[in-house]
Amino acid sequence: MTKKLTSFPPVLPKNPKVLILGSMPGKVSLEKAEYYGNPRNHFWPILFELFQAAPVKEYDKKIAFIKEHGIALWDSIGSCYREGSLDSNIIDEIPNDIIGLLREYPTIRLIACNGTKSYTTFKKNFKPADLGEVQVIKLPSTSPIPGRYTKSFQGKVASWSEILNHI
Repeated sequence: MTKKLTSFPPVLPKNPKVLILGSMPGKVSLEKAEYYGNPRNHFWPILFELFQAAPVKEYDKKIAFIKEHGIALWDSIGSCYREGSLDSNIIDEIPNDIIGLLREYPTIRLIACNGTKSYTTFKKNFKPADLGEVQVIKLPSTSPIPGRYTKSFQGKVASWSEILNHI
């Protein structure tokens, strides 16, 4: 059996408007202790493109950037077992306490799930009645691993632009 993986604590600005949920950080991200730490992942380039901002390399500056824009980060999965980095290899997942976070941060109006695994895990564990007025959407994965429905970078940016309507 592989080692149990645990997600990072949430990144939270003072008054978050949008909560972006990944599934579980990949191997490179876990090793670096950074959300979306794989340089091939499109997450950070998409966000810089959305806000028409110059990309920054330093992780603390990336975190400051999203906080300035009212964006919180976390994962649908709090812990699991997984060989490698593929979401399809995740087993025995335990969700994070998303509802508790929403209670603590009532300014969140949108949960944007980064990819199918994040979305299906969220939907499996949390019911619409638990969410109040919070909207939940599934966005195309920013993962560098090609999937069945992989969009181009510009296609991903277009889909991800939905978060701008909630900030």
